Amino acid sequence: MSEVIVAGGDPEEIGAALEAQGGTVRYAEGTANRSALEAAGIERADALVVTDAGLATSVTVALERNPDLRTVIYARESAPEFVRGQADHIVDPELLGPDTLAEELLR
Repeated sequence: MSEVIVAGGDPEEIGAALEAQGGTVRYAEGTANRSALEAAGIERADALVVTDAGLATSVTVALERNPDLRTVIYARESAPEFVRGQADHIVDPELLGPDTLAEELLR
């Protein structure tokens, strides 16, 4: 897995950690809506990392464009109930640092 889209701000610097592990990182701007995800290359991405639980709908939108996408909510806030069945992983940054998550995601 090498192409990862990050949606939301990146307070934990997961983007830098992914790049340090050899990943290609692109960012979905703004609210990570359909057009922002498409502009970031969601169709060819291997994974989506959402860093703001308020942007959880981007998981649903992204999976419509790329059903094989691996999805991770990487946020301190609780993920909304509707996305819990769609996200492959929901991770609190206090429990798993960005370097460890990047290593696991790019394995």
